[in-house]
Amino acid sequence: MKYLEYTPLDRINDFLSNLNLGERTIEGCLEAYSCKHTATDKKLSLSLENEILDHLGKSSDTDSSSPVEYLFSRSSRKTLIFLLLTLHHMYPDYDFSAVRAHEFFTEESWDSFKQIFDVYMFEASKMDRFQCSIWFDWFKV
Repeated sequence: MKYLEYTPLDRINDFLSNLNLGERTIEGCLEAYSCKHTATDKKLSLSLENEILDHLGKSSDTDSSSPVEYLFSRSSRKTLIFLLLTLHHMYPDYDFSAVRAHEFFTEESWDSFKQIFDVYMFEASKMDRFQCSIWFDWFKV
């Protein structure tokens, strides 16, 4: 993976860089990465894939809504691996080897993601106009 300079994210990152919400502070950023694997990424990706498949083989969890069930799909495993590789590149000083699928959640539709994002950001923005301009920047991405 390779970090990509992408200026449309700058305004959103300025907003997310140190957002004080009283009881909480958000320190976030959005970054763009290519999904082409480097040699190191290929090794780590293969290792993660084998670890997941090994876990699936040992799992007795049959709940169709469980994160384990979600990982039976190759594309879902690939998404999780891309996410872990991205975290590894963003924060190389941290070890993400203990991260598991159930620690993430997925949204099936853009509308449900937007609704969750709006709820999280409403308190932060407190201004509909600003929130709309954030979405305008987001859609440019």
